[in-house]
Amino acid sequence: MAEGDNNQEQAGAEQPAGPQFGVTKTFVKDISFETPLGVQVFTQAFQPKIQLDVNSRGTGIADNTHEIVLTLTITAKVDEGTAYLLEIQQAGIFVISGFPEQQMQHVLGAVCPNFLFPYAREAVDNLVVRGGFPPLSLAPIDFDALFRNSQAQGSDGQQLNS
Repeated sequence: MAEGDNNQEQAGAEQPAGPQFGVTKTFVKDISFETPLGVQVFTQAFQPKIQLDVNSRGTGIADNTHEIVLTLTITAKVDEGTAYLLEIQQAGIFVISGFPEQQMQHVLGAVCPNFLFPYAREAVDNLVVRGGFPPLSLAPIDFDALFRNSQAQGSDGQQLNS
């Protein structure tokens, strides 16, 4: 009898109940770095004004599988023009199921971008340093607030200007 109970417990363990969230893969989908001023930017004091634009979008790949792309565009301006322009699309493949529709939208629009941000942040810092500039450590982003704002504006994506 104990053996039969054990088989039923194992069958129940194989079928997880409730919402499921998993990350299959994270990857850089696209990356670009430009230094429009060229060598001229390195011959002067470097005190840039940094502008950060943030956007995310999602695409359904298959049942319960979604690609989420977090795009960060960073523009460093100096008096004479743009010192550098960097854009990265950090993507992830997520397996998500069992969430009610409203929660699902929050998971896709806030939880997934929040998961991707540290990867994008590290790539940004690395690329800026490789471009010959001082490190750029991006501050944390409140993706929940961005999601709420985008819902209030009726937008599919999110955007932040700072």
